[in-house]
Amino acid sequence: MQYSSVSPQWFLPSLMLTLIRPTMFPVLRNEDLKEMLESNKESLKLEAMKRVVGLIAKGKNASELFPAVVKNVASKNIELKKLVYVYLVRYAEEQQDLALLSISTFQRALKDPNQFIRASALRVLSSIRVPIIVPIMMLAIKEAAADLSPYVRKTSAHAIQKLFSLDPDQKEQLIEVIEKLLKDKSTLVAGSVVMAFEEVCPDRIDLIHKNYRKLCNLLVDVEEWGQVVIISMLTRYARTQFTSPWKEGAVFDENNEKTFYDSDSEEKKGQIEAKPYIMDPDHRLLLRNTKPLLQSRNTAVVMSVAQLYWHLAPKHEVSIVTKSLVRLLRSHREVQYIVLQNIATMSIQRKGMFEPFMKSFYVRSTDATHIKTLKLEILTNLANEANISTILREFQTYVKSQDKAFAAATIQAIGRCATNISEVTDTCLNGLVLLLSNRDETVVAESVVVIKKLLQTQPTQHSEIIKHMAKLFDNITVPMARASILWLMGEYCERVPKIAPDVLRKMAKTFTIEEDIVKLQTVNLAAKLYLTNSKQTKLLTQYILNLGKYDQNYDIRDRTRFIRQLIVPSEKNGALNKYARRILLAPKPAPVLESAFKDRDRYQLGTLSHSLNIKATGYQELSDWPAVAPDQSVRNVEVIEPVRNLPSSHTSSYLLVENNIFDKEHHTSKGITISSRVMTATAPKHLFSITNQMKWQT
Repeated sequence: MQYSSVSPQWFLPSLMLTLIRPTMFPVLRNEDLKEMLESNKESLKLEAMKRVVGLIAKGKNASELFPAVVKNVASKNIELKKLVYVYLVRYAEEQQDLALLSISTFQRALKDPNQFIRASALRVLSSIRVPIIVPIMMLAIKEAAADLSPYVRKTSAHAIQKLFSLDPDQKEQLIEVIEKLLKDKSTLVAGSVVMAFEEVCPDRIDLIHKNYRKLCNLLVDVEEWGQVVIISMLTRYARTQFTSPWKEGAVFDENNEKTFYDSDSEEKKGQIEAKPYIMDPDHRLLLRNTKPLLQSRNTAVVMSVAQLYWHLAPKHEVSIVTKSLVRLLRSHREVQYIVLQNIATMSIQRKGMFEPFMKSFYVRSTDATHIKTLKLEILTNLANEANISTILREFQTYVKSQDKAFAAATIQAIGRCATNISEVTDTCLNGLVLLLSNRDETVVAESVVVIKKLLQTQPTQHSEIIKHMAKLFDNITVPMARASILWLMGEYCERVPKIAPDVLRKMAKTFTIEEDIVKLQTVNLAAKLYLTNSKQTKLLTQYILNLGKYDQNYDIRDRTRFIRQLIVPSEKNGALNKYARRILLAPKPAPVLESAFKDRDRYQLGTLSHSLNIKATGYQELSDWPAVAPDQSVRNVEVIEPVRNLPSSHTSSYLLVENNIFDKEHHTSKGITISSRVMTATAPKHLFSITNQMKWQT
């Protein structure tokens, strides 16, 4: 081995340190840590707490040390006390009885001069999940909400959620604290108090009215996760307070400009005039202040702004989020998955947004299967007459992929393109027929299933394809594909009268070894051929029905008995036999090939419910736009002009006079002269008269 790039002066000491480290820093047992925590030396206690917190960080259980740790909660060493509080926050809920013994210490710590100690004490206090201390927690939260430190006020907002989950009956008092904290102008507090609002009283929109504009203006400076919470809340708020910018027939006119030609209005006197849409200034304020956040480095913030524009912005402004969403596709695959899900939903309604960035959704060989499938979904949504040839060429490459699940999804996408764009239906069908000779069984099976669905849309034109599939039937082994071909033979048996009976003959030979789904379709094929071509297939049908009568699967036995009673005439079922043809050979509606994301827009973008396509616990639905906007004056804040205070120097001089510093007993001519000189230099004019009057009295 060569170490030419490593300097020996640096390499040897590091190697020695590596060899010595196990002896220099031995792994201590719990008994050793207890001894260190109970020693009289602060340095040993601090070292022990560092090791204990290190154990917690590694996920190891350190609950046995709770009695020894809690003794140090009253330590005067700030660093040690911080570490003790970190430990207590982790284990206070598990060791509630021991934590309660130190509750007086926590209460004293709430008055500590150090803001971090006050915040840590409140955090520990709120972590003790004992109903008996609810009044103490409530009092501590109220005091912390009025603390001078924004960090402590932020911690009080976090404690509100813990107290509410412990005792929901405290809701009214907690709402009062939330209302007070919502007025806080600190960006450190804003995100936490909105989170508490969402947890405790998300329906109290009236608490937001007076703070709406302040939250919009503070949004850029709030920490990232606070931005996500505030944007989500403001999205719900805006849907209840502003009118829809998507009204059909309405003209978007932000500047409220009148039309230039008056003659146009004369021609449309008989028609209902479409009033120009004038956006509420507060609505515009929200959109304007969230737009810069599209450049955020936090993907959750970008996604939040994107969903806000999707749900609130005029349609012609939504496209500004496109570049930011495409930028997120360079991130980790977990982020890609969520972003692609949202893009898939958006691309169904507005294809034009992402069409210029179509190449960004081309599949890479390094992509995971779920990422490939989502990109395939988006490409299918973006397909139109102009770009379909490019997309189909891309799909031809994907079909050859070694990933079978992805290749099958590609064939389904080709089928959707053929359904949506009639100009390429024949081309897609011919391409799928060629895939029937593929060596990969999965590709062949999926091709058969898709061809079956496409043929249902226009069966009269493609009898040759049905014949070709019948010829390949012996080589196809996938049960679903064989069942699909048998279904096609039975459904269109009158169009292939010579081939269908022969396929039934082959199935009679292998009936006992086929899969259940194939057996069911064989019974259906036999019944349909019995009704349409009984001369050739009567004996075959009876033979297959006899085989099915004694099959091991009860579904097949039941189906066989039902079919026999339906098609074979007898004295008992004479009335039912008349309707056999109408039941079995009834025209069936063609299947609709739709996107899996078609109905996901009923959930708010970026939410867990949207990702899972099911309503998750805690999901809050977006309300519909109001027909008439509520009174916007509720968001007006009365600004009380502060009384002009005197400058500090002036105030001090004024206080000298107020406190009778110039009392006659203590005055000397020298003192008055000095005081007069000071006041002349610093005091305002209305104080000169007081000074002169005192001079005259002296």
